[in-house]
Amino acid sequence: MEKSKRTLRLMRRNWLLYVFLLPAVIYMGIFLYAPMYGLVIAFKDFTASKGILGSPWVGTKWFELFFTSPRFWQILKNTLILSVYSLIVGFPLPVILALMINDIRNLRFKRFTQTVTYMPYFISTVVLVGMMSVLFSPKSGVVNAILAHMGGSGETFFMGESRYFRHMYVWSGVWQSMGWNSIIYIAALTGVSQELHEAAKIDGANKIQRILHVDLPAILPTMIILLIMNCGSILNVGYEKVYLLQNSLNTPVSEVISTYIYKIGLQQQKFSYSTAIGLFNNIVNFMVLVTVNKFSRKVSGTGLW
Repeated sequence: MEKSKRTLRLMRRNWLLYVFLLPAVIYMGIFLYAPMYGLVIAFKDFTASKGILGSPWVGTKWFELFFTSPRFWQILKNTLILSVYSLIVGFPLPVILALMINDIRNLRFKRFTQTVTYMPYFISTVVLVGMMSVLFSPKSGVVNAILAHMGGSGETFFMGESRYFRHMYVWSGVWQSMGWNSIIYIAALTGVSQELHEAAKIDGANKIQRILHVDLPAILPTMIILLIMNCGSILNVGYEKVYLLQNSLNTPVSEVISTYIYKIGLQQQKFSYSTAIGLFNNIVNFMVLVTVNKFSRKVSGTGLW
């Protein structure tokens, strides 16, 4: 009871802060929480003419249909491989880049490096895929021209062959987002006391040892929080780039849950079926988030809650 009264007193004292918070709360309520009512169509045979309330209940029919579908394991496997591959490659590289940028002593060159590494993030997905199509073209692409000069065939269809799809997707994403994702680590590194580095130098620590024992422990809580958040979206492979890179030749490895939902829901208009798949996707993400957060709490004492 005392805690509730104390909270109310703090809210009255800082009422202006809550006024500024109100637009964000209203936005989330209207666009994020209110539409969640539509999830009930995952348990109904929804038709637009009858509406959500008028459509008949079918229980777990659509979930069972998806789980018994011949494509279920293939789609789940493709989604997990792409997501885990992106996490393994894409998570540590921004940390390494942040450590490298933080060690640059020339401020002008440091700012230039930061700007250059941030810039790819502002390239739209459509433009990025267009650039990849030009660069990796089997006839006029720069990559094939270089390979031909080095003795290769120079006619490799990178955008069409299944074995190249995952590498193209992941490494293009790393190139595009690595600089942007390093911002938060650079900000955390600026808070590291230089006295710690000076003390480590006096003790005889070299640069690598100072990074391992001074810099990394300072940004470790930030790394853990971001890792937990990334694990919480393990099945959320964005459909935009996958869909743009997708073609009939690489579909066996490029069909993921998000593109499947898009095709089933909008192209085939199976709204209940696609909603059930999306709900399954979010439930798995939530379970992974809770599990990883709990594990992190026990091991490191750091977590989202």
